Amino acid sequence: MTPGDEREVKLAASAAFRMPSLDGLGDDVLTIPHDAERLQTVYFDTPDFRLARWGVSLRHREGQGWTTKVPAEDGGGDLLIRAEFTFPGEDAAAPPDEAVDPIRAYVRTASLRPVVRLRTIRRMFRLLDLDDRPLGDVVDDEVSVLSGRRIAARFRELEVEITDDTPDGLLDEVVGRLQAAGAGDPDPTPKYERAVGPLGSQPPEVEVSPLTPASTVSQVLGRALAVSVLHLLRNDVVMRLDADVEGVHQARVATRRLRSDLRTFRSSLDPEWVEPLREEVRWLGTVLGEARDADVLLARLRGRAEMTPATEAPGVAEVIEAQQQRRKEAHGALLESIGTERYVVLLDRLVEAARHPIVLADRDVPVKGIVDELLEGPWRHLRGAVKGVDTQPSDEDLHIVRIRAKRMRYAADAVSPILGKPARRLAETAARLQATLGEHNDAVVAASWLRTYAASRRSGDAAFAAGMLAGMERAAAIEARRRWRKAWKGVVAAREGM
Repeated sequence: MTPGDEREVKLAASAAFRMPSLDGLGDDVLTIPHDAERLQTVYFDTPDFRLARWGVSLRHREGQGWTTKVPAEDGGGDLLIRAEFTFPGEDAAAPPDEAVDPIRAYVRTASLRPVVRLRTIRRMFRLLDLDDRPLGDVVDDEVSVLSGRRIAARFRELEVEITDDTPDGLLDEVVGRLQAAGAGDPDPTPKYERAVGPLGSQPPEVEVSPLTPASTVSQVLGRALAVSVLHLLRNDVVMRLDADVEGVHQARVATRRLRSDLRTFRSSLDPEWVEPLREEVRWLGTVLGEARDADVLLARLRGRAEMTPATEAPGVAEVIEAQQQRRKEAHGALLESIGTERYVVLLDRLVEAARHPIVLADRDVPVKGIVDELLEGPWRHLRGAVKGVDTQPSDEDLHIVRIRAKRMRYAADAVSPILGKPARRLAETAARLQATLGEHNDAVVAASWLRTYAASRRSGDAAFAAGMLAGMERAAAIEARRRWRKAWKGVVAAREGM
């Protein structure tokens, strides 16, 4: 499943619009007109049109098969950027699993059905350089929205799509010519959303709502959960593609925040609702954690490899190859887990939790009145963990302090929209403490794995390289130990300043 990036500017045009000449766009630009095509397209969505509301689409087009599109990033200005996945298939009755997988986090347990049928007359002009490399496409689509055999609506849409080789200024030149000929202003609304109409323009299921000083527990918790649920949903496809390790990282952070926020507000929540939910989030966090830990260790080994003598390159390469295999197995286990019904059911529950957390009736009070209560638990546990260590804390002692610092950070983050700067400062200082001890923990884990690996190797080169790398990691752990108490003092100052 490998996507291509679609980058285009869309413009509306009237029925009377006449395509201007696209000749003379540049000395090195050729304009090649293509014969008109007649396209038959059917779009699929859930009964509540959630794909349209999330800005994603799933379609079948006769002769072209299946296409799934997912917003890739904010292109800035008028540019619409989407990841585009294509799959073969002549049967338009139901989408194949591989076409649904990129949007599985949005579909979840809902059913998919055909909701819109389009008939399009497409006229296209391909822009090439003198070496026949594609520089872009200019597309003129006359679209009919069908209801049975009846035409329910019509619209005309122009698209200017660019490639990696599009020279600077060419997009603006083409758009300028189209507008001079009567095209409207750029409008990034996808064709499917225009065809669906008001049903597709509704907000997505999860939104991060603004808060006020009077916001209640359910509103503050709902917002905190929404932030994490959005991160989880948007990184689902990144995890499946395995093109960027940040996908797993961001999803893991999301699950950590979810567990922490549900813990922070636990005394105000229905226990029969929150405890099973926390347990399922813990399961997902464990799965993500194993994959993320493998990513972290592999990145550390690659970084250390650049610091080793060239004479040790063969042994270091053998160590890295072993970790690459472990990382591959961990990611395979992750894909297996997020391919289960348990995972998509959990996503459903999390979406509903962000929308409607189950708060006890007598506890849904303005958060401002119970902020001290919400922060006291995480603060007491963090302070106790620090007081419980002596001048030479064990690795496990510092690991516990790190976990407590993380919970303090997330609790302060959750109430920062209400308390403002003091809570943000507490969250920032706790994050610095967490990062320092995170470096310590990563180094300890890496050194332990390397020592075990060295002891199991028959290859002298690999064993020696692993031992050398383990020494580097132990030195990194010692350095982190040297800095953590200074970071702790920053947390204390921030807490006392509230």
